[in-house]
Amino acid sequence: MPHYVSLMRWTSTGVAGLPAWRDRIEEGERIIGEAAALSACTSLLGRYDMVEIFEAPDDETAARDHPEAAAPRRRAARRALRAFTRDEAEEIIRKL
Repeated sequence: MPHYVSLMRWTSTGVAGLPAWRDRIEEGERIIGEAAALSACTSLLGRYDMVEIFEAPDDETAARDHPEAAAPRRRAARRALRAFTRDEAEEIIRKL
């Protein structure tokens, strides 16, 4: 199954709601879990506040379902990236 990385930054609405952080993370995990498999959700220091690593059946599912985790209240700005395992990357490089 394809892998994805989502980088997130809290919006001002998200920062204001940080006391409910755990509930929000669990809500996001539930939403993502309905269409994909969440591997990790980690807090960060620096430009981004959180990173999620997840798997989805295809790019369409990842693009359609993943942003819904933050969309209802606009709590986080997200940047989703398609990720490749080492084997997948080696296969791509061999074809170049």
